[in-house]
Amino acid sequence: MQEHIIRQLTTVQQASREIITLSDAAINTLLLDLAERIPQHRDALLEANGKDLERMDPSNPMYDRLLLNASRLDGIAGDIRNVATLPSPLDHVMEQRVLPNGLNLKKVTVPIGVIGIIYEARPNVTFDVFALCLKSGNATVLKGGSDAMYSNIAIVDLIHTVLKDHSINPEILYLLPAEREAAGIMLNAVGYIDMIIPRGSQKLIDFVRDNAKVPVIETGAGIVHTYFDRSGDLELGKKVVFNAKTRRPSVCNALDTLVIHSDRLDDLVALVEPLQDKKVVIYADEQAYGKLEGFYPEILLHRAEPEHFGTEFLSLKMSIKTVSSIDEALDHIARYSSRHSEAIIAADPEAKETFLKRVDAAVVYANTSTAFTDGAQFGLGAEIGISTQKLHARGPMALRELTTYKWIIEGDGQIRPQ
Repeated sequence: MQEHIIRQLTTVQQASREIITLSDAAINTLLLDLAERIPQHRDALLEANGKDLERMDPSNPMYDRLLLNASRLDGIAGDIRNVATLPSPLDHVMEQRVLPNGLNLKKVTVPIGVIGIIYEARPNVTFDVFALCLKSGNATVLKGGSDAMYSNIAIVDLIHTVLKDHSINPEILYLLPAEREAAGIMLNAVGYIDMIIPRGSQKLIDFVRDNAKVPVIETGAGIVHTYFDRSGDLELGKKVVFNAKTRRPSVCNALDTLVIHSDRLDDLVALVEPLQDKKVVIYADEQAYGKLEGFYPEILLHRAEPEHFGTEFLSLKMSIKTVSSIDEALDHIARYSSRHSEAIIAADPEAKETFLKRVDAAVVYANTSTAFTDGAQFGLGAEIGISTQKLHARGPMALRELTTYKWIIEGDGQIRPQ
């Protein structure tokens, strides 16, 4: 397998040099054509996805991420159209000056080269990543999970067809075999892949970080908190907590822990009351449990154990932590956060400012839902991932984050003194 994959990666690397010659207009035309063909091939895509779904237990939190339907395919097509309308991130002059010796210096954005994505049961990522990589001039190597094998093959086949129809080398997109062995080869493909982005669980991200020789940008895992301050508005809080927890519980921006000021415990029953309709399981600390007992459905209410804090549930489950001050809330979040998305619900301007300034996360919210942590919602088109680290990129990553730069120096015969 290794010899075959290295041959393919060599071909991808060679093909990556062709992308830079494509005009932005040609790329946009291709992307718009791909978006049009997604609904035309809906039946084939859903049939392939159905084969994957048959192999997964519907109670698995990954099931929702794996699921494609007509609405989601329409949404994917819309995201691809959005990417096509965005300005190219390439050839931007970031800095320019003339030195005293007459040399003209320019710092210009360029593609990274070959970008590898390793991800789990998220077939939408296959479309999103291709669109963003092509728009930013990069070739793409994908390593999807075996859970989404049929879906990914069908999607890549469609993209390859569109590439061929536009006379663009289909080797700019390579889907690795689903076998686990292929992941190890990918992570060690120094000289063939320029950067790897893992998208999935903390376990996957840890595996990639610990085993890769290729540079890695960590993305994805979200242990998300919302702090309800002593000054929080109850009606606003009910809407925000309900949306953050239940909109799509299987995604990384979903709420995991509600942190509540002890002065507002009398409002806790009303704050979480809407969650009953979605059968959200709550793991409450002693103070919160005492307030909810008898008012929240017994079958859904449990006492919190230590492992319920710092857990990315990816399902209709959440924990509740009671604190006596905003400082205690900040300490709890600092201890358990994955630095993805954190929120405060507060009317007090000082509390909001303190929270927004002191929380160390890629995205920090005041009086709104963490569900907005998404490249499309930020006006970036689709996203390639949400970086939780601090080097190169942080937060939703899209076109700009898929570029690097080079210096271009023009002269007229200058030489450096001996």
